[in-house]
Amino acid sequence: MSSEWKEMTLGDVTQWHSGGTPKKDVAKYWNGDIPWISANSMHGTRFYDSELKITSDGLNNGSRLASKDSVLLLVRGGALHNRLPVGIAMRDVAFNQDVKSLVADPKILSSWYLLYWLVGNERYLLDSIVEETGIGAGKLDTKRMQSLPIRIPTISTQNQIVKVFKSIDDKIELNRQANQTLEQIAQALFKSWFVDFEPTRAKIAAKEAGASPKEIERAAMCAISGKTPDQLTQLPPETQQNLKTTAALFPDALVDSALGNVPEGWEVKEVKQLAEKISKGTTPTKSDEATARDEKTIPFLKVRDISDLGEVSRTDLDKISESVHTGSLKRSILLTNDLLFSIAGTIGRVALVEEDLNNSNCNQALAYIRLKETDKHLELCRLYLRSPMIQEEVASKVVQGVQANFSLTALGEIKLLILNNVLLEVFEVQVGTLCKQQRILSAQSRRLAEMRDTLLPKLLSGEIEVSNVD
Repeated sequence: MSSEWKEMTLGDVTQWHSGGTPKKDVAKYWNGDIPWISANSMHGTRFYDSELKITSDGLNNGSRLASKDSVLLLVRGGALHNRLPVGIAMRDVAFNQDVKSLVADPKILSSWYLLYWLVGNERYLLDSIVEETGIGAGKLDTKRMQSLPIRIPTISTQNQIVKVFKSIDDKIELNRQANQTLEQIAQALFKSWFVDFEPTRAKIAAKEAGASPKEIERAAMCAISGKTPDQLTQLPPETQQNLKTTAALFPDALVDSALGNVPEGWEVKEVKQLAEKISKGTTPTKSDEATARDEKTIPFLKVRDISDLGEVSRTDLDKISESVHTGSLKRSILLTNDLLFSIAGTIGRVALVEEDLNNSNCNQALAYIRLKETDKHLELCRLYLRSPMIQEEVASKVVQGVQANFSLTALGEIKLLILNNVLLEVFEVQVGTLCKQQRILSAQSRRLAEMRDTLLPKLLSGEIEVSNVD
């Protein structure tokens, strides 16, 4: 190692600050414009937004502000069993009591270098610094952590190392943003067709106004494309013809159903009618694990492995042995294109079992739906389960106990609309194309993260000179 590297303790070069939570029942503290970072919003390594936001009153009465470029580290919670949620504040944010803000001494340590040092030492920190505090929870021993030695090169070398990893993370972040946009497009198309019935309502309004059949058709084309009549004429002839073909497939009337007024000819069906199988996982018994002699190689999925966006983390998944997988847990062997739905703890997270997770398994907090016809119903069911209307319906049926839960029976009884086969095929092709792009980008991000995590310890230790990295 070069003589330019100095060894110090983490506590010598950082200041640690605790966050907090404003009182939940004080309305003026919540729904503001200050992101409030907690374990639920600590995905990725860049923090600039959160589902829960607080006001300046909330900040001054219970929380704390972390300024831009502060490093935020989760120090308490169930997530610490398999990952170390840590990231950098991309803007001023507030944070709760389970999170610490680490402020680096800028003369000695770059905030971004500190971030990558923590990411690079994740496994060590989880294995040796995390204490068990009860079922499903862990705590980072911050005093021990502050006493850890950290080897620090010059600021110039730190910046060079940071540049390498930021370029990788920049691409991962771009992929994340692109995936978010693709999901929004898919959800918008779903809402237009299956919630608001915009093409059908456009036909009804035009018909009631005395429009000609051609004008009725163009009204539906405008609803499908989101274009005005003038903009519609500017589209390529092939695009116009595709819109015309699709518009012709929508009915021009609404009829009463179990879901209220729906397009004429569409069917209301329950999830169980479309499913070949609806089941849930199981946790191996201590006896199962004790008697298994083969290596643990089968991914074992839990709710914590599924993000709010529906992505399954491949980082540090729990594993079970093949003998347990095909023995006592054989009922929950997962196959490609199974839909996962969380039914205990955090209710309503939805994910897809992709090809690389074929033949994995899951615990009892995850249900899975295996559809009879995935080519027809996969994306439709996925978007239905993720939609606000179904999430609200599920929330209203959750049974509160020691742990909140949602039954398999209730999952199977969720109602959705099935349209005619030709239009359904058009929908699945359009949305399926978007989802395929999402999965390609997610797979690329996973490969980039693996490359980053392999290279990171070697650069941080000085084993590889940053000048030798292309």
